[in-house]
Amino acid sequence: MRWWKVVGLAGLAGVAATGAVIVREERRRRAYTPDEVRERLHARLSETPDAPEGSGVPTALDSGS
Repeated sequence: MRWWKVVGLAGLAGVAATGAVIVREERRRRAYTPDEVRERLHARLSETPDAPEGSGVPTALDSGS
């Protein structure tokens, strides 16, 4: 077998593995309900050190400009 065939097969295997990882992550992402996504976003926002106080949803006036 020539070296370029081995390189080509290795590249093909890499592309297939990357595609499998992407599909798995997409399935995991789509498994969330809208309420779960909202809860996660609010939790992440509350964890940030510069999170505005109050409802947790920044507005254009909160940006400091």
